[in-house]
Amino acid sequence: MRLKLYNTETREKEEVVAKHANQIRMYTCGPTIYAFAHIGNFRTYVFEDLLRRTLQFFGFSVEQAMNLTDIDDKTIRGAIAKKIALNAYTEPYRIAFFEDMKTLSIQPVEHYPAATAYIPEMIHLIEILLKKGFAYKGDRGSIYYKIKQFPSYGRLSHLALEDLKVNASGANEADEYDKENASDFVLWKAYDPECDHHIYWESPFGRGRPGWHIECSAMAMKLLGASIDIHCGGIDNLFPHHENEIAQSEGCTGCRFVRYWVHVEHLLVDHKKMSKSLGNFYTLRDLLHKGYTGQEVRYLLLSTHYRTQLNFQMAGLDAARSSLQRIGDLIQRLREIRTFSAADYATGPLERAALLFKTALADDLNISSALAALFDLVRELNALCDEQKLGVQEAGKALELFKQWDAVLAVLPLQAPEEAPEEVRALLEKREEARRQKNFSVSDAMRDALLARGYLIEDTPQGARLKKR
Repeated sequence: MRLKLYNTETREKEEVVAKHANQIRMYTCGPTIYAFAHIGNFRTYVFEDLLRRTLQFFGFSVEQAMNLTDIDDKTIRGAIAKKIALNAYTEPYRIAFFEDMKTLSIQPVEHYPAATAYIPEMIHLIEILLKKGFAYKGDRGSIYYKIKQFPSYGRLSHLALEDLKVNASGANEADEYDKENASDFVLWKAYDPECDHHIYWESPFGRGRPGWHIECSAMAMKLLGASIDIHCGGIDNLFPHHENEIAQSEGCTGCRFVRYWVHVEHLLVDHKKMSKSLGNFYTLRDLLHKGYTGQEVRYLLLSTHYRTQLNFQMAGLDAARSSLQRIGDLIQRLREIRTFSAADYATGPLERAALLFKTALADDLNISSALAALFDLVRELNALCDEQKLGVQEAGKALELFKQWDAVLAVLPLQAPEEAPEEVRALLEKREEARRQKNFSVSDAMRDALLARGYLIEDTPQGARLKKR
């Protein structure tokens, strides 16, 4: 079975084939570390982690780089406002980002390049572009990319050069008077004492700082090579950022920069664009403070196909909690099976579910169908448990399949629950003794005491058990 991905450039699903043996080299756009990342950012990062894990599931090894943008207008403004060095301003947000990634069970990747560490590589690329005629120096000292020199510009976003907006390059208004063409974009911004204060770098072109677009080209090619397999990012980065990356990189090397472009759709909140002014702006930490777990947030963020807009609602987190609880309840049932079954009723459902799950992932990470296969299996296994048709061997096979799936999903509640404290277990025993004596007032009192300590009671054929709320 072959994995296929939708390539934004070709607008087709294409079979993923590694250029280097069986290794996929993947570049993913990371955060701008000027603030805490919000759930829209994490929708993209969770998908990129799902893709990484899926590639591994299909037998590929992955070498991945995720950049940390620590040079841009927002980081510079923040550092200047606080009158501190740039790295002193960005460092707390860098630390918080990695804490949040761990909370969401996002695998660490091989490279986390920060833009400030790759200035020489950026300068080198700009020198090549100047030498080849793809770039020029404006009257005010900034260096610009001449997009008319790159005939295939627009092939990723499917925009014709003549249709581009005047300010699509992302340059500020003053820059527009320094460029040969309004659509050209900046590679190196000349130092402006009023705006940049103490933050600048020396270069053959004079003091200044790199443009945002050249940062990713330099880091991607330095770490992964001139031609990489997969480049991911949010749909908002498609144009102009990724389009400009192609122009810069291929202008330098003359070879194809990326083979598969993969873009993640927007996250909305209650069908509206997330914004602080609307009061619908959430960081991961906001949701944790509301009592939700990283596992529940991750489940919600990955449960909608990446090329479909995700409408985030608190009710969706509640549904994620219920879904994970349903899976967790089955896993607990499977762990408690101690008997042997004379007949094997589970192999058919397990093999069918395994095939459906893998087939769904192979089809451009069709997560809805993959989760449907999971919950159909949960239903079938619960029915076999109810009918006492599931033995310890079959239960073990089911748990092993869930473990394999969780290597991709990273949300399944597979950890054995912690044993309840002794005082809590004592309350349950008193409750059971009261029920045996038909002393229901004491039984109810013990139930309420357990509830107050955060435990629910589940009555099963094997006896009562505790479940943490």
